[in-house]
Amino acid sequence: MTVHYTVEGGRATVRLDRPEVLNALDRPTLEALRDRFQEASADHSVGVVVLTGTGERAFCTGADLDEQKAFLDRPNDYWDWMSRFIDAIEAVKGCSKPVVARLNGMAVGGGNELNLACDLAVAADDVVLRHVGPSRGSLPAGGATQWMSLLVGDRRAREVLLLNRPVAAQQALDWGWLNRVVPRAELDAAVDDYCEALLDKMPEITRATKVQLDYWKDLSWSMTIRMAREWLTVHAGSTEVAEGLASFEEKRPVDYRALRQSMGSNTRAAAEIEPSAGSQAALSGPPPDTDDAPVTQEIHDA
Repeated sequence: MTVHYTVEGGRATVRLDRPEVLNALDRPTLEALRDRFQEASADHSVGVVVLTGTGERAFCTGADLDEQKAFLDRPNDYWDWMSRFIDAIEAVKGCSKPVVARLNGMAVGGGNELNLACDLAVAADDVVLRHVGPSRGSLPAGGATQWMSLLVGDRRAREVLLLNRPVAAQQALDWGWLNRVVPRAELDAAVDDYCEALLDKMPEITRATKVQLDYWKDLSWSMTIRMAREWLTVHAGSTEVAEGLASFEEKRPVDYRALRQSMGSNTRAAAEIEPSAGSQAALSGPPPDTDDAPVTQEIHDA
């Protein structure tokens, strides 16, 4: 079971349980996450939902890299994965009950996008948040490009999403990315405090308040997410994605300048070729790494 679900005292807890891959998101996990949040939404005994991860290292680190590597040659499978990711994010964001993110560890890439889909966020003080899209070959468009600027402002959102530097929990709190940061030993007490306060509220008014607060999030999401899925699908087998996955697996840095020069050279070469009748010329850059060795999960955007 990759997602655990419990209900006690009016509180539902949804816990990602793949600590061996830092609670990364594969297709079965995304399906289970969607189903559990839909279940919580429909359960009238539930007044608040807590989303967390197993262990102390990671809340969630986004896409499962073993699965993503397989998509290099199967872009339609990436489309299917992204569709399930969208469904999961929409189930969290659209939950009829308030959702509290309990950040027990790092929230990276799609993991932070899950955090952004929640209503409130409480983190242990040693937690780090990060996006790595331009560093690893993925577009952070599963919530981050739509919502980060609403929380931290446009310039800080660009700093997070373009520079890809880790952000400590206290800094994230100061920016408005989180609601509370507490010592790890006090994490559960802080989450309990929010849950008890939310349970002592009128359910229909609470739900309507959520809907009203989500206006700008819903607007930016609905106008961009389907096109993002199509672009990511087309890009799933690209030189950039292949290099990002290969460099991570081989534990080596990406030579970004060489990559940029190589891609530019291929573009110029392709432009100089005149297609003959009955044939079409195309250049796409270096072929992806086809080594079948498993990828070790650490961090990745959606």
